[in-house]
Amino acid sequence: MASMSRPLRKLGFLTIGLFDAANPGRGHADTLEIIELGERLGFDSAWVRHRHLQYGISSPVAVLAAASQRTRRIELGTAVIPLGWENPLRLAEDLATVDVLSGGRLNPGVSVGPPIHYDQVKEALYPVSAEVEDFGYGRVRRLLDLVAGEPATDFKGAEGFEQYSDVVQPHSPGLARRMWYGGGSLASARWAGEQGMNLLTSSVVKAEDPDGAPDFAAIQLAQIREFRARHPEGEAARVSQGLVVIPTDSATAEQRERYAEFAAARLPRTTSPQGPARLLFAPDLVGTSEEIAERLHAHAAFREVDEVAFALPFTFRREDYVQILTDMATKLGPALGRPDPGHVGG
Repeated sequence: MASMSRPLRKLGFLTIGLFDAANPGRGHADTLEIIELGERLGFDSAWVRHRHLQYGISSPVAVLAAASQRTRRIELGTAVIPLGWENPLRLAEDLATVDVLSGGRLNPGVSVGPPIHYDQVKEALYPVSAEVEDFGYGRVRRLLDLVAGEPATDFKGAEGFEQYSDVVQPHSPGLARRMWYGGGSLASARWAGEQGMNLLTSSVVKAEDPDGAPDFAAIQLAQIREFRARHPEGEAARVSQGLVVIPTDSATAEQRERYAEFAAARLPRTTSPQGPARLLFAPDLVGTSEEIAERLHAHAAFREVDEVAFALPFTFRREDYVQILTDMATKLGPALGRPDPGHVGG
């Protein structure tokens, strides 16, 4: 086992929050209960993934507002909000509101690019401005400035009985330092570092060198180092890794078999870059916590992070998530150098 890994400082998890279209309330309630379980197990953070026009969480900020009232300690994050669907001013208001409601626990992660299936959705999303919308980094910069308290208007003061502010209200001063960028390319890692953001990595990277070997860990490592080289805080800049990790310590034989089949079905896409964007996927990590820890300590990118938001598989059952999260908190976390914090609140 390699000895260069940083001890794990923050243990988090990520869920997509799937639901049945005929009964969406149950899926949303399950997501909130899983976040509550994460807090009881001592996780440092819980993250929700954004899905538009799918049967997953379409409004993570609203879900996290509810979660903020059902938890006391656990940090709450989005991984990630695609800003092509958002107005930065309105989003800044929502993020600040939830941060205030949570007592300063919100970690918003964002990304750029046109909305998926843009040609099919643009008339509903931007009926007048579809052809001139800017889906580049400037959209993130607008959000960062508004969250930080830059003026949104040149008008403030009283107008009759109404009082107006020139900055987003409520203003949550600490939120600006908890803004994350979800990046999978050298360019996005570089830009996020230059903006002083935090970096969310995942189980997908862009294999940008057509002549290079498709080595996921090496590509992700290069992105992390580029990010920190450009960041004002250098080596202290925050990076979180989000691989799919499935510990089996307390799993039943039936669960272990299903988990192995799940990972095997997804393994072929990890052997070479996929599609025009040359996306390279990391293998899912399935096994005992000791086995997974050994593989992570050998992972070049993992050795340079001390925060994780391990992704829960999308289509598993609720009882699977309970087992996986319990093993993560009580077995895998300590195996990665993070002491078992014990259950919070029983």
